[in-house]
Amino acid sequence: MAAFSGDVPARPIDVSAPDKTVRLDIHRILQILPHRFPFVMVDSVDEIVPYKFVRGHKCVSYNEPWFQGHFPHRPIMPGVLILESLAQVGGILAYASEPFDPTTNLMFFLGIDKAKFRHTVVPGDRLDLECRVIHHRSNVWKLNGEASVGGTLCAQGELLATIVDRAP
Repeated sequence: MAAFSGDVPARPIDVSAPDKTVRLDIHRILQILPHRFPFVMVDSVDEIVPYKFVRGHKCVSYNEPWFQGHFPHRPIMPGVLILESLAQVGGILAYASEPFDPTTNLMFFLGIDKAKFRHTVVPGDRLDLECRVIHHRSNVWKLNGEASVGGTLCAQGELLATIVDRAP
């Protein structure tokens, strides 16, 4: 069973060396994101440049719960979950840029503009996720997100998110 985020305190992501490639595995991601199975939509992060961009991916597996009904004879990943994957990797970018305490703060997805779905995502695909900062002010982030498989753009959109205090 995966460790609960409260088990190990989250620490800032070290991005101080300009030539250093930052990679985050699932254990580190679970320290940052509040999501748990079956809603963790990022398996690893491959590259982060604070305040600029993040690249990560999700390995899409047939045994994920939505494939049983979406659709039984032609399983495809729901578009809204692809957007959720982008929002989660965007949350990791915000954390790497301005570390917050995940035990006292949450990042909320506020909205999406210009969402487009261009290609299906199916079991066995590696969904590559990239978010770039469009605008950041105070605790609000606007990001451009793109999800692709093998270089083929599958979904894109502009995401809006904020960091808020957790309710007591």
